[in-house]
Amino acid sequence: MPDDTEHADDDSGADVGHDLEAERTTAPMSDYSSRAVAVGLVVMVVGIAVAFGIPLLTVGL
Repeated sequence: MPDDTEHADDDSGADVGHDLEAERTTAPMSDYSSRAVAVGLVVMVVGIAVAFGIPLLTVGL
């Protein structure tokens, strides 16, 4: 019976679709615009309104 854990090549699924020569960057290091910040703030305000507004409205009913 062949050993399923033995691989003949060094190919890994982790490097598929990635440029291995490019410098590594992460999201906090990426540039973002003032528009992206504004959209994030609007999403946050809507989320807070939904999270706290709906329960407060149902208490008053």
